[in-house]
Amino acid sequence: MPNSEIKLVSWNVNGLRAVLKKDPGFEEIFRTLDADVFAIQETKLQDDQRARLGLEFDGYAQTWNFAERKGYSGTAVFSREEPSQVIRHIGCEVADDEGRMCALEFGKYWFVNVYTPNAQNELKRIDARLAWDARYRDFLCELAADKPVVTCGDYNVAHNEIDLKNPGPNRGNAGFSDEERESFGKLLDAGFVDTFRARHPDATGAYSWWSYRFNARKNNAGWRIDYFLVSERIADCVTSANIYPEVFGSDHCPVGLTIAL
Repeated sequence: MPNSEIKLVSWNVNGLRAVLKKDPGFEEIFRTLDADVFAIQETKLQDDQRARLGLEFDGYAQTWNFAERKGYSGTAVFSREEPSQVIRHIGCEVADDEGRMCALEFGKYWFVNVYTPNAQNELKRIDARLAWDARYRDFLCELAADKPVVTCGDYNVAHNEIDLKNPGPNRGNAGFSDEERESFGKLLDAGFVDTFRARHPDATGAYSWWSYRFNARKNNAGWRIDYFLVSERIADCVTSANIYPEVFGSDHCPVGLTIAL
C-alpha cells in the first residue's frame, strides 16, 4: 500500500473565542488551510464554553483538553481520522491540570499537541518549566517505542540565535534562556527532528510569534517558538515544513507540515 500524504497544521490562537470573532475568523482560516489534522493551543476555554460555541467541522473529530483554571491554557485537535486512543496527561504535577497536551493515536503514528509552560518574567517558573520538559521528553520517547511520533505546538523557546530577531538582548530571558534552549536540545537528542530547520537550515526571518508591542510584527521582530517535530525514523517522509505569517488573528501564526506515511 503506498504512503499517503497528510497535511498537518498547528496554531496558538491565544484565545479561540477572540479569533472566531475576527475577519477572517478561525472557521474561514481553518477551511482555507484545509489540514487533515489541525491542532490549536491556548484555547482559553472550559468545556461548557466550548459547547456553547457550537463549533463543528464536517468530517472532523474533535479532541479537547481544558485547564482547571478558567480563561487559561487549553489545547484541541481537529482530525479527519478518528483517534483510537487519547491521552491528556503526562504525569507531571506542575502542569498536568492546565490542559496542555492532547496525544492522539492514529493508525500509523502518534500525534501530540502541546502548549509548553512559559518560564515567565525573570524565569520565575523555570523549575516547573524544566520539570515539564523532562517528563514530556520521556513521554514522547515512551510513545515512540510503540510507533512514530509527530508532535507540534508552542514550545515557548527559540532554540538557536537564527530563531529570533534579536538574540543578544534576549539572552537569558524567558524563551531564550540557556536552560530552556538546552532542554529543547535534549528533546532533539532523544530522537526527534525539528522539521522546519531540517528543511530550511539557513532560513532567517522565519518566525511564528511576535510581541504585540513596538510594531514587532510589522517589523518582523519575531521568534520561532512553534514547531513540528517528528521521530527520526520518519524524518525522510517529510515533504514540506511551512510557516504561515500571512495568517493573522493571534500573536502567533500557524505552522505546517506535510508528511507521507
